[in-house]
Amino acid sequence: MPPPRLQRILVVDDDELSRALLELLLTRKGYCVEMAESGAAALAYLRQEDQPAPDAVLTDMQMPGISGSQLARKLRAVCGDRARILAISGSEVRTELLAGFDGFLHKPFDMDELVAMLAGEEPAAGSDGPAKAILDESVYKQLSASMAGERMGSLYALCLEDTRKRIDRMRSAANRGDATEWRRQAHTIKGSSGMVGALELQTLAASLEAGGMKQDPVSEIEKLFAFCKRLESILVQRNVLASTPSSPRGEGGDA
Repeated sequence: MPPPRLQRILVVDDDELSRALLELLLTRKGYCVEMAESGAAALAYLRQEDQPAPDAVLTDMQMPGISGSQLARKLRAVCGDRARILAISGSEVRTELLAGFDGFLHKPFDMDELVAMLAGEEPAAGSDGPAKAILDESVYKQLSASMAGERMGSLYALCLEDTRKRIDRMRSAANRGDATEWRRQAHTIKGSSGMVGALELQTLAASLEAGGMKQDPVSEIEKLFAFCKRLESILVQRNVLASTPSSPRGEGGDA
């Protein structure tokens, strides 16, 4: 495949799993990828002496600290007009919050969409077929074509481990009555699940983020754990993951 017109991409996301996945997929497409875990870290990196501006910046819209249109303005001031600044989010974003960005992608997105936007082109219109209840086959096939089986297994294992930890954090938030933390963890599960095609997890996490803590959050937490197990079972059947005992609940903690 010919090299992309844009070579250096800076990915800005506070979620480690999302950063790792985007790095894998973009590197596979031939880009040189650099990473930052926050808007402040991205700006500090770009302001280093003799640090050349990237060809594009791909940034999450919902991060602590500097984010959204404020981050877009600061990135533009550092990178200049040549760089493309693209926003990504697992939630819908109001139009006025996208001021300063050259484009927006809703997670999960197709890599062909991203490559087109990085090149300044309109993504080709596609038709979304009926989604599988547990695993989005289009996302799964894309990942399978992008990386070796062992690497793909490591990616899904990381996703499941991270999701279980965040579910435990949601349980702790429910015990404290902390609705903000509940929504924050649900939002992150929604985004990372969508990136790997874990459709069932993504859909429930989106509902829990939007609805907040209900009268019986314990039952919702149990559903999340069950959906993790169902996803894991499918991946074991496909030889993506080795058959192992389920991760004990409660071990995740707030690492």
